[in-house]
Amino acid sequence: MMHDSKSVARLFAAPFTVWAVLFIVLPLFFVLYHGLTDGEGAFTLANLWEAVQMDYLRALGLSVELALVSTVICLVLAYPLCMILQEIKRGRMVLIFLLFLLPLWMNSLLTTMAWQTILEKNGIINMVLHALALPEVTLINTPLAIVIGMVYNFLPYMVLPLYVSLSHIDKSIIEAAHDLGAGRWQTFRRIVFPLSLPGVISGCTMVFIPALTTFVISALLGGNKILLIGNIIEQEFTAAYDWQLGSALSMILMVFIILNIVVEAFSERNAKEQEVDS
Repeated sequence: MMHDSKSVARLFAAPFTVWAVLFIVLPLFFVLYHGLTDGEGAFTLANLWEAVQMDYLRALGLSVELALVSTVICLVLAYPLCMILQEIKRGRMVLIFLLFLLPLWMNSLLTTMAWQTILEKNGIINMVLHALALPEVTLINTPLAIVIGMVYNFLPYMVLPLYVSLSHIDKSIIEAAHDLGAGRWQTFRRIVFPLSLPGVISGCTMVFIPALTTFVISALLGGNKILLIGNIIEQEFTAAYDWQLGSALSMILMVFIILNIVVEAFSERNAKEQEVDS
């Protein structure tokens, strides 16, 4: 009987195994292969050495900076929203929740192009400012425009895990804290936030990684004036046809992604240990 259950489990796992090999293992293998070889297939570290030159490191640093800013803004916006959703009636909660999930149901290219129309020199914002006799502002092709696009596109990825984490908190614990004299801020700081840390960590990871690797948002809202590491990698593969350098830059980027995953796993383990201790 045990043998049959294992055979059934392997059978159901076979499609995922094939999918993982085709779309995860093989692409990573080719990235490593091209990043560590020259045009003739000989092993070399020259690609990695070129990838860590100052121009590319500057683009990587700007990518990390904008990704961190976008992640923090998403957290600041999503946390109070999720707390409000916990308190309102279910019908209204579903409506508000759907409004924040709409970007997930639309093509991100279309939503980013819409923001391009809003933020450009003759866009909606400047039209409103002009109608109010206020000075126009320059938003398009700036880091602020890229951050706005990232926040809009990736905010749902912060809302979902945060809402799930907050909804799993036992209300009786909060009521007991209030009965013992704890105020709202003390209850939030000592109970609600520590218990929601798994959702916070998951949400930050789900926002930070796509924000770090994006190139469509920065290309449309940043133009050619602001190049993030994702744009440079995309250009190396599609315009310069330098797969070796593009793969080497991708390897550098993967180091940051792996570090982020390790930090997430370590933080989640500490959060669970603190939850058990409490």
